[in-house]
Amino acid sequence: MGNLGQAGAHSGVRRRPRALSPLREHLRDTFWFTPALGLVGALVLAVGVLALDGLLIEALQGDGDYDTVAELIDLADDAKTIITTVGSAMLTFIGVVFSISLVALQMASGQFSPRVVRLYVRSRITKCTFAVFLATFLYALLVQASYQGDADPRTVETVPLISSVTCVLMVLVSLGLFVVYVNSTIRLMRVSHVIDRITRESFRALERIGTVEDEPPALPEGGSEIVHGGRAGVLRDVNIARLVRVARRHRVVVRLIPRIGDFVVPGTPVLAVHGGTVKGAVPLRALRSSVSVGVERTFHQDLGFGLRQLSDIALRALSPAVNDPTTAVQCLDRIVQTLAAVAGRPLGALRHCDRRGEVRLVQELPGWTDLVDLGFTEIRGCAPAAPQVTRRLMAALDDLWWLAPEGRREPLERHRTLLRQAVERAVPEPADRAFSLVPDRQGIG
Repeated sequence: MGNLGQAGAHSGVRRRPRALSPLREHLRDTFWFTPALGLVGALVLAVGVLALDGLLIEALQGDGDYDTVAELIDLADDAKTIITTVGSAMLTFIGVVFSISLVALQMASGQFSPRVVRLYVRSRITKCTFAVFLATFLYALLVQASYQGDADPRTVETVPLISSVTCVLMVLVSLGLFVVYVNSTIRLMRVSHVIDRITRESFRALERIGTVEDEPPALPEGGSEIVHGGRAGVLRDVNIARLVRVARRHRVVVRLIPRIGDFVVPGTPVLAVHGGTVKGAVPLRALRSSVSVGVERTFHQDLGFGLRQLSDIALRALSPAVNDPTTAVQCLDRIVQTLAAVAGRPLGALRHCDRRGEVRLVQELPGWTDLVDLGFTEIRGCAPAAPQVTRRLMAALDDLWWLAPEGRREPLERHRTLLRQAVERAVPEPADRAFSLVPDRQGIG
């Protein structure tokens, strides 16, 4: 155990696990959380502002300034019409925003890939717009209900003046958010922005991964495997901080058996505990609860999910029903960008250490060959009849060949050879074959 920890400390791995919060990521993948917070915030704001209105009237009555109270009552009566209009208008606005969102989701699923729908679900602008609209609607109802029929400045208990002004301010914020929301939705309906968004999410996932070793560490002997006891699904992420904490407390090393993004079924092993025995030592419940399984993959800890989405968009663009090779070229641009970022980085075993620098969690990542095959294989199979795509693919392989270390050039050479063979089979004319195999970063510039 001590040798393993020293090896991890001298190999450049980070000593403390980063505070990755799967709960936060899972809440971002839901649509109800932010609007629910907006409704709670509207309720709290309404109670607080209405209390201020009551204190204001009470102070004026205590000073005997009944004329000012009468003027405030008249202003509140005029504002009541505005508040009533706001309540009905906000409900209409909510319906408009919901309709736009449904259209955007349908177009994204049909035009790009069903896997990019989560970009719309995770959109902060969309969630904030719904939250503010719902909050304004609920706030307007509460303010409207606070109006009293008593017009006597001596006996009236509250006049919703500050709350009415606050409601008008919330309407102005809602209008501004609506403009930003429409602009954001239009951008997300354009393929170039969707591809750029996927790429940025991929690089965030790469930054969170940290330092990796090509070779897995020598794990202590002994231990047992922990099987998955929950529902079947995709391994979305693991709670790294909890696993490291449990492993440090019991002086063991935990190894994640499947990779993030693998489909697991009940009864299959998901964790291996090395250096101790599971029964009576490591709490099974704590380890099992650290593994999150869902219905779809996420960017949180999944290094290959971005390449999977880019490849899917390119495949749909190359289908006979769409026939859009330019979109496939745009996807290849981002695939090359992603692969270039990891061309010189170690890929293989991700080690998470405790505060003392001892390895406590080992996680397998996709290797360089896995990522290259994920990015190019399916596109290459559909590209021989599209010279724009084959030329861009040849340029991509050439660029990565220069960027990759010598030991990582074999999969690039293999894809270049297979692409040449596919073009020779699909294109009968020698001149067309030669044209299709000329490297061009713009495809057909």
